[in-house]
Amino acid sequence: MIINYIPLATALAGTTIAAIWDLKTTEVPDQLPYIMIAIALFFYSYQSIIEWSFWPIVNSLIYGLAFLGFGGFMYYIGQWGAADSWILAAIGFLLPVTSQGFESTILPFPLSYFINLFIIGAVYMLLYAFVFALRNRIVFSGFVTDLKASVNILVIGFIGLFILFYAVGLNITKILYGSIDFTRAFYISLYPVFSVSVLYLIWKFIKAVELYGFRKKIHISKLKVGDMLLSERKLVGITEEQIKHLKKSGKRYVDIRYGVPFAPAFPVALLITLFYGDLILFLINFI
Repeated sequence: MIINYIPLATALAGTTIAAIWDLKTTEVPDQLPYIMIAIALFFYSYQSIIEWSFWPIVNSLIYGLAFLGFGGFMYYIGQWGAADSWILAAIGFLLPVTSQGFESTILPFPLSYFINLFIIGAVYMLLYAFVFALRNRIVFSGFVTDLKASVNILVIGFIGLFILFYAVGLNITKILYGSIDFTRAFYISLYPVFSVSVLYLIWKFIKAVELYGFRKKIHISKLKVGDMLLSERKLVGITEEQIKHLKKSGKRYVDIRYGVPFAPAFPVALLITLFYGDLILFLINFI
């Protein structure tokens, strides 16, 4: 029945609107995820009544509240904005089960979506940061400067990791082949050392983007509602009342920061989960 696709249609429409809004204004209206959650609770309450079963609404509440708790934690530590947290929760409330006619997943649909979201989100944020850095040369110069400043630590860390993984590789060859094979151990150790080194460079690059690109000093007169103060740990936009207070304080300039508009990752991850399934299987086969 078409009515059964109301939660899915709401999730796709809501996340798409949030993505477009976030890209254009770097903000998502607070009312949007609230409306999505209200539709979910109404739909599954109705379904529980007509099926004479409490499981539809209970499943919706379990995943919705679990996602809201995780999103709240991400907001608390300053990694997500409030809107991102509520959108994730809305997906949990709306899609506690797999929609009929789409790719099945190994895990329950919300958990598969959750994992896919972070895989897609990581790739998306890296690409966004790279494109941003291409348009702001100061980011690359800052990245190179930071690497030069920590070159001794990098070399020592690389040597230490190689020794550690080489020792592990020697033990692995002894277990698998009955004797120590120095050549095989060498090749076994290369992959984890290379992987850790690449992850470290990616982390340094992301930090350089945040440090040299996603912040700037502006005159207090140019401050507008929704701007995020650098002094604020949480990713929350400034309000009209806070702006008035800052203007009265006598400050002339304030430091604000930007963030990657994460909302586009939600509809992309949703579509991939629906039509492909578990991305983690692709990564396992790729590795």
